[in-house]
Amino acid sequence: IWISPSTEHPDAQWTTQQARNFAIHIAEEKLPCTILGRDNDKKYVASFDAVFKSMDCEVKPITPMSPNLQAHVERVIQTIKHEVLNGFCIVSNSHLDHILRVTQSWYNHRRCHSARENLPPVRTVTPSEPIDLSKQKLICDEELGGHLKSYRAAA
Repeated sequence: IWISPSTEHPDAQWTTQQARNFAIHIAEEKLPCTILGRDNDKKYVASFDAVFKSMDCEVKPITPMSPNLQAHVERVIQTIKHEVLNGFCIVSNSHLDHILRVTQSWYNHRRCHSARENLPPVRTVTPSEPIDLSKQKLICDEELGGHLKSYRAAA
């Protein structure tokens, strides 16, 4: 996942800048972008679409009243709300941005995903054999005051 910085007043100029930032991110990470599904909010103007079209990415506005077309996005948002944000009283945009940056890193690099053999989406090592818990201890890494947890074998 990629989470843009927060703003109190998103407008067309802000969304276009976030599209540029995302384009830089996927270029740095060497990720493909073939189709972009977006809702029909008036903040997504022609300049927003142009950023993605310049990368040969097809922009497909989602048809109104079709929430199932955004099911993966909605699930990520639900995960972030329930596992992280509900545990905090956010006091500023910079506070929210910090929490979301840590969450983005955890979600991409340490959170296990059942559809990916219980491994994180971004990983630098190949899956190893299952850990024998009778012979090896696990270490629990906590972030954001224990709201985010990940586990690894002790060295």
